[in-house]
Amino acid sequence: MNKNTNILLVHGAWADGSCWSKVILLLRAQGYNVTAAQIPLTSLTDDISVTRRLLSAQKEPTILVGHSYGGAVITGAANDSPHVKALVYITAFGLDAGESLDSLSKQGPPPAGASAVEADDNGYLWINRDKFHSAFAADATNDEAYVMATVQKPPHVAAFTGEEGSPAWKTIPSWYLVCTNDHMIPPPAQEFMAKRMGATVKSVASSHSPFVSHPEAVADIIALAVQSAAKVAEMVA
Repeated sequence: MNKNTNILLVHGAWADGSCWSKVILLLRAQGYNVTAAQIPLTSLTDDISVTRRLLSAQKEPTILVGHSYGGAVITGAANDSPHVKALVYITAFGLDAGESLDSLSKQGPPPAGASAVEADDNGYLWINRDKFHSAFAADATNDEAYVMATVQKPPHVAAFTGEEGSPAWKTIPSWYLVCTNDHMIPPPAQEFMAKRMGATVKSVASSHSPFVSHPEAVADIIALAVQSAAKVAEMVA
């Protein structure tokens, strides 16, 4: 299950599909077929719909990967998609039924990066450019963080209040990369979600943007999920 395996990457808030650039090249070097979604960040329902449309075009076994808010998206999008063989959460939200990012975040103290988020008059949430580097990508270079802050894609507040339906991680094997220096999703919250879903857990001393600062760790956990799914497929065959 290598060249016949598809990997679909789903970005989170304040990012777009290009955030995976370094990871995409590492996965391509291993022979995987990679697609990066461009979700609108307008609502959880909208973003799940776009991801499901992309999944419908994947005819081979597929590994679905989500970063941050993208974890909530893949949790809903993988339902009724039998060719999705594993879910990979990169410092991501693994919501349970009826939860939203907003409701889950209120169960503990706000992360350090929350103070950098500002709403505009149209209901979109932005990270203050002057605070972006420290909040979202502390271990990226100054130039990398500057570009990310400049091109950030703001989510609408509806994306944060949308409630999850039946979570796919209850039936699909899951993997979770905990980022221990994350200022946007507290590491204890990451560990709680990973444990709840029964995920295979790896960790890296990274900010909220490991695809920039630690792309090898991101590519490695995705490859491990592919290899695990391949072994399961061989046992079933």
